[in-house]
Amino acid sequence: MPEMLSACRATRSAGDSPGTGSSRSAFFERVFTVVARIPRGRVTTYGAIARALGAPRAARSVGWALSVAPIEAGLPCHRVVDRNGYLSGGWHWGHPDVMAGLLSDENVPFLEPYRVDLTACLWVPEPRSEVGSRM
Repeated sequence: MPEMLSACRATRSAGDSPGTGSSRSAFFERVFTVVARIPRGRVTTYGAIARALGAPRAARSVGWALSVAPIEAGLPCHRVVDRNGYLSGGWHWGHPDVMAGLLSDENVPFLEPYRVDLTACLWVPEPRSEVGSRM
C-alpha cells in the first residue's frame, strides 16, 4: 500500500528547507500532469486528484496549484470541481458563469446552475504509482 501523505508532507520532501519551493513545484507539476489528462466532457474533484497522487488530505493544495497554473500550459482547470460537484473554483474565471459555460460547451450535465452531475461525468484519475510512472 503506498504511503499516504498529509497535505504538508505532499508538498515537501525530506531535506527541503521551508520556503525553497522545490518540492511544492514538484507537487504542482504532478497536479498539472493529472489535470492535463481529464477528458473533454468529464470532470474530477480536487480530492480525487489528491488521492491519485497519494496525498488524500491535500485537496486544498491541489486547488492552490490550479490557482497558479501557467496559462500557456492550456490546462483544462475548469474540469476540476469540489466533492459535491460545485464550481468552487468558478471565481478564478472572473465569475462562475464562465466556468459553467466552458463545461456546458463540453456537454457536462448540471444538476443546478453551478453544480455538475458527478454521477454522470466523474472521471477518477489513476492511482499515484501509475501516474508517477508516466512522468
